[in-house]
Amino acid sequence: MANEVDSQETATLGGGCYWCLEAILELLEGVCSVRAGASGGHTENPTYEELCSGKTGHAEVVQLSFDSNLITFADLLEIFFSVHDPTTLNRQGGDVGTQYRSAIFTHDLEQRKIARDMINRLTTDKIWNGPIVTEVVDFEVFYPAEEYHQEYFRDNQEQPYCQIVINPKVNKFRAKFSEKLKVKDLEN
Repeated sequence: MANEVDSQETATLGGGCYWCLEAILELLEGVCSVRAGASGGHTENPTYEELCSGKTGHAEVVQLSFDSNLITFADLLEIFFSVHDPTTLNRQGGDVGTQYRSAIFTHDLEQRKIARDMINRLTTDKIWNGPIVTEVVDFEVFYPAEEYHQEYFRDNQEQPYCQIVINPKVNKFRAKFSEKLKVKDLEN
C-alpha cells in the first residue's frame, strides 16, 4: 500500500478550455482524478465570470492526480502537447484571452526539468511551424471551478460546444492514444 501512496503525483496544466483537457485526460490509464479550475493569477478563488473576463491573471487549468507507476509526467506532457496548440499565445481556436494560455504549473524541480526538456525536444524536432509559447512556472495555488464545470463534457455531451469543439478532440485523442486509455473507455 505504501507504493500506491508514494506513486501518487499531481500535475496542473493549462491548454485552453479546461472542459477539453478534462474530457481527454480523465480517459487515461493511471489518471486518478481531474478537476477543472484556475491557477497562475492574482485574484483569490475567482468565479467563472471573473476568470472569463481575463482580468484575474489566471489560466483555465486542470489539476490531476495520477499514479506515476502507470503513467509518467512525461507521458502526460506528450499527450498535453498533442491535444492543444502550444504555439498560439493566449488562445486556443476560438477561445481568446490570457485565461486560455498554454501553461505547465510545475509542482517540483523534476517536473520543471521534464517540462523544459520536452519543450526543447519538441522545438528541436520542429513539430510546429511556430515557436512554443507554453509557459513553465512554479505551481502556487489551484482554485477549483464551480461544481457545474466538473465533468462538464461527460454531463453535457449534447451541448453545441461539446459537439463542435470537444467531441472531435476526444475522438481524435482516442484514436491516437488508444493504448493509453482506461479499459472501461475502450468499450465506448
